[in-house]
Order: sequence, then C-alpha cells, then structure tokens
Amino acid sequence: MTSTIERLPGRSTLSAPTDWAEAGFPVMDTVPETHGIHVEERLSDGTYVLLAELPGVDAEDIEITITGGILTLRAQRYGHYTPLPTGAIGDEATANYQHGVLTITMPVRETRPGNGVTPLREPLSVTVP
Repeated sequence: MTSTIERLPGRSTLSAPTDWAEAGFPVMDTVPETHGIHVEERLSDGTYVLLAELPGVDAEDIEITITGGILTLRAQRYGHYTPLPTGAIGDEATANYQHGVLTITMPVRETRPGNGVTPLREPLSVTVP
C-alpha cells in the first residue's frame, strides 16, 4: 500500500477529519489514545473497496460498523471512520483479513437524484481465510 490516501471522485482534496485520524490525531471516540489506521479506498465497476493496514491485530479484535452512511473501524487502540459513497449497500458488505490487511467490499448501486441509500449493518463479521 502507498502512504497516500486515494481520493474517491467528488471528495475534497482539502484536509478532512479522516486525514487527521490517519495522522494520529485523536478521533472523537470513547476509547482514549485512539490512533489512525492507514486506509486506501477505491470505487470501480459498482464496487466500493476499503483496504486497511492492521499488522499484528487478531481478527477477533476488529470491529466494523456501518451506520448512517459512515463506516467505522476499530481494532485495539486504532480507529478510523469514513463516509461511504452514495448508493453503498452496507447490508451486503463483506470483510476479509489476511496478512495484516483488512479488505472491506460492498456493492454500490447507481443512484438518481432523490434516491438516497442509508446503509446499516452492525457489526460486520471479519472472515479469515
């Protein structure tokens, strides 16, 4: 993975709270001393993919929630949150953890004006091959 966050189309290139979290800035969380997780996102062919580097973390210590169009990821003392693209189908999300890299994948349906989709899934289970 690269050290640069890949921006999804339509997202600002200005610094965002998620950038602060990835830099180690304490995120708004009930867990003290939460540190950022390096992530990369991409959207192609109707699929949203988030890759997160979590070396040395056990799969059972990873918590993923999707509420109100926001994906929240927690693992031990690490945390990250990111808004999902419009049309993301959280109920069909899958998570796979292998070699210290968590991959979250979900379909994104084509949306038309006025056709907002609010994904909701708590918690998302992590699959370890």
